[in-house]
Amino acid sequence: MRVAFLGLGIMGQAMATNLVKAGHEVTVWNRTPGKVVEGAGIAPTPAAAARGAEVVWLCVSDTDAVESVLFGADGVEPSLAEGMIIADSSTISPTATLKFAERVAARGVGYVDAPMTGSKIGARDGTLVFIVGGDEAHIEGIKPLFAAMGKKIFRMGETSKGQATKLAMNLQIALIFEGFAEALTLATKLGVDSEKLLSLIEATMVRSGVVDYKAPFILQRDFTANFPLRLMHKDIRLTLEAAKEARVKLPALETVEEIYQMATEDGHKDLDYAATLTLLEKWAGVQVKGKAAA
Repeated sequence: MRVAFLGLGIMGQAMATNLVKAGHEVTVWNRTPGKVVEGAGIAPTPAAAARGAEVVWLCVSDTDAVESVLFGADGVEPSLAEGMIIADSSTISPTATLKFAERVAARGVGYVDAPMTGSKIGARDGTLVFIVGGDEAHIEGIKPLFAAMGKKIFRMGETSKGQATKLAMNLQIALIFEGFAEALTLATKLGVDSEKLLSLIEATMVRSGVVDYKAPFILQRDFTANFPLRLMHKDIRLTLEAAKEARVKLPALETVEEIYQMATEDGHKDLDYAATLTLLEKWAGVQVKGKAAA
């Protein structure tokens, strides 16, 4: 398929690479020049990338970025043609997603919201899980692209339901990790060995995918961004905005958002979101680490 891939960040560059490896004709664009994908064409603007494409795939930072890429100066809108499909793997506002979909529908263009989970390792290995909203026929039409980048698709309903579900998923990730970080900090302060605590967690109902994934990095004191704190903070704010629109109270997430704000002020925004642990450690006067990092 002819694909315009817009956004070559932590996830996007690997996703576009896998599309090329699967034999698709890919043209890429990135807001910051200099990033390339071997085997793909490079366009100077989103509009140029989208010209003649069957599918326009976005993976950018936030709602404003999606709107700019679609409808701003040099955006894809003038290049849209009837029968094209836009797929958005950014994590953005569900309400805005509906508005964007309605606008392009006037040109006969389909819109699929397709945020994903799996972090940068999943993007690299082509094992992402896509959380999708949109018309079944549109989703079916781009299944070969999903297959090149991921291992599974969950259709959650019509347009915007993928974004709504992704916010609910990231809400859980943020809260699960916060509980894990607080438990590690308290246990360390009370003299409990971190590696022994993790062995216990793995053997009980407390175990989770979040803990399994993050624990090895924490014990090595490796806070290199797999999922940058600034992006998780953005998603938490999106979730709180969506909750406010729906008149739903999220008191635990409101508290965690304050932690992220303080971590940002401490200069950790470009580290992995696991770096929120360092605030708890600072307040407690301890440091969590495994024997190998001692």
